[in-house]
Amino acid sequence: MMGSKLIFVGLNCVVLLSTMVILPCSLALVSSPDVNVNVNPPFPKAISDLKEAIVKGLGFQADQFKISGFDVKDILVGQSVAYEFDVEIDNKVLPVKLLEDVNRWEFVDLPIFRVEEPVKPGEENGLIERKKVDESVGPVLAPFQLAGPMELWIQDGKDMRVSLPHDVDAGVLRKVILAEGAVVTVKGAKSVSLRQPLDLPLPLNMTQSGFASGLLSLAEHLRHASRGKESLLLSLRVVGPTSLTSASPSSPSSSNRLKLKRLAPGLVELSSLSVNKPAIEPATAINLQSEVPTLLTPNQFTTLWPVMSLNGSHSNLVGLEKLLSSVLGPKAHKKGSFRLLKADVSSQTFLKIGFGVEKKIGKDDGFNFEGFPEWRTKPEKVKMHFEVLAKVEGDKVVPEKVMQVNPVMIEDTVAPSVLSGNVSMSKMPIVYEPSTPFAL
Repeated sequence: MMGSKLIFVGLNCVVLLSTMVILPCSLALVSSPDVNVNVNPPFPKAISDLKEAIVKGLGFQADQFKISGFDVKDILVGQSVAYEFDVEIDNKVLPVKLLEDVNRWEFVDLPIFRVEEPVKPGEENGLIERKKVDESVGPVLAPFQLAGPMELWIQDGKDMRVSLPHDVDAGVLRKVILAEGAVVTVKGAKSVSLRQPLDLPLPLNMTQSGFASGLLSLAEHLRHASRGKESLLLSLRVVGPTSLTSASPSSPSSSNRLKLKRLAPGLVELSSLSVNKPAIEPATAINLQSEVPTLLTPNQFTTLWPVMSLNGSHSNLVGLEKLLSSVLGPKAHKKGSFRLLKADVSSQTFLKIGFGVEKKIGKDDGFNFEGFPEWRTKPEKVKMHFEVLAKVEGDKVVPEKVMQVNPVMIEDTVAPSVLSGNVSMSKMPIVYEPSTPFAL
């Protein structure tokens, strides 16, 4: 009997030892954590920098406030056009900055929202080149027309297409001179700016309501002053244009054809083929593209030179003329002059992103709970919601405005027994409604 017990105990010891040997192996197969696996994916650097700038700007301390939000999935993207001007009058520089309203906000996967995966060990010298995030894609201005005499300095126009109206291999252009009568359409430009200051005469002749006659008079004065001069008065810088065309291929009229003359590497001159070209042409003389509407009449000029795609009744021009008149003040109606130091028009991308701030309520915070229902639990934390309007500048996001947003108000639903003082229904008075003859 004793021998059988010893054999049984020995078998149990063998089974226990075998279990201790096998068990660690089975656990290693089931859960084998990889130290190189990142549970929390990396956050875009542009958004993390934006969060840090806002938290520092508002003075939130990490030990007192809890910041939530800044989710890339909730970011709304919109495009707008910014206008920046610097006007000098009587040795005083007056900066003016305007921004068009964003018409549409939508969810867009911008390159700055993407995070490049880190290089794994052993793949530093791989044969396959890693795909980089393309940052060249950005907002562009609507197509516009420019007329000579003037000069254009092209920046970032390596792949710019030149069509006069047929494609011309002009190489990489850095400077384009537009002769008198030459009109080109610029597409894909990111910004247009003034390279040299301009002296403009006063008074500002504002004659008609709803028509920017004052600005048109200044433009026509500048156009006549540019004629017959060796050095052109007007010089513009165009950033990132994709094409420079003279007319639409559907109707290449002879008056719209331009002649290209190479003056130096990267420098060309565009002139009109028409010999005797009047100063102001009829409306049928310039073939406009569908996306660039304008108006020209043989009796009077109604377009803003050199931007021939804008007419005097454009709402932006009318508003700009009123703003210029208010900036100049009484001197706008007196004889004199002022200087335009800066004029920059650019297409920009804006972001709207929300975040929340949470803080524990302390004794010295000054919160008053008078009128707070007794049945409701008093809150221990206070929450505030904000919305940030930021501008995208390359691979950075610069905050422009931070606004506090009021959340949806919560309505309380109270049971009738609570309103009546928690009285049972048997003690409630019975109220009979008046009878109606139409009731069955």
